[in-house]
Amino acid sequence: MNKKLTAILLIMASLHAHAQKSNKLFSGMYIQWGYNKEWYTRSKIHFKMANGDNFILHKAKAHDKPDLDAVLKKPLEVSIPQYNYRIGFYINKARTKAIELNFDHAKYVVTDNQRLHVTGKIDGKNVDGDSIITSKDFLHLEHTDGANWLHFNYVQQHTVYKTKGSKRPLINIIWKAGAGINIPRTDFTWKGNRLNNHFHIAGYNLGAEGGARIYTFKKFFLEFTGKTGYVRYINALTNTEGSKGNSVKHGFGYFEMIGLIGYDIHF
Repeated sequence: MNKKLTAILLIMASLHAHAQKSNKLFSGMYIQWGYNKEWYTRSKIHFKMANGDNFILHKAKAHDKPDLDAVLKKPLEVSIPQYNYRIGFYINKARTKAIELNFDHAKYVVTDNQRLHVTGKIDGKNVDGDSIITSKDFLHLEHTDGANWLHFNYVQQHTVYKTKGSKRPLINIIWKAGAGINIPRTDFTWKGNRLNNHFHIAGYNLGAEGGARIYTFKKFFLEFTGKTGYVRYINALTNTEGSKGNSVKHGFGYFEMIGLIGYDIHF
């Protein structure tokens, strides 16, 4: 975790230094950190196994894993909960428009003990029927290290309320839209055999976000948004110990609630 946080801070510092040299292009920048909560649509999950098994779970239900209690239990381990960070660059003098690097560390867990329709081939036999999804007897799938959606956004905001006797904004309405890639680390169990796979680029995502930015101070602000979009995994790794060449593809919609703190840097 500390390595992740150090890397993020180094990236932010590097971008800040670069942006100061590029003030003809940008009028400022901002950095943000926060946490999130998700809800997912059902998904058709297609497994392709190295042993020839090829099957689909239909209308699978999944949930997130916020782990927000870690904020109190392990306050220094800031990347345990489902977290978000943003690095944005203002592209106009009024600082109402920006381009943004947007990262969501969401967690996606296929719910255990649900009855799902399964079609395809397992153990060399054709299957077309219902099965209870359990990690001990069948399988378990989760992107909990995590689902990891990285994308670039266009951002625009509009001031709806200013501080009394001042020209600086107090409350802004903000909206964003963008697209990018998925970099999951998938935890997969197949008939009791488990492996937490490595990070890799496994698909793409689209998203739109809207909410409010509240400037508690001149440069510090809070941001509360709702976000929705579509995520598609094309080749997430589902290897297990001693087995390689397994993969899964699926897609789902999501709705996300996000709370962040941020800081403006004016050039």
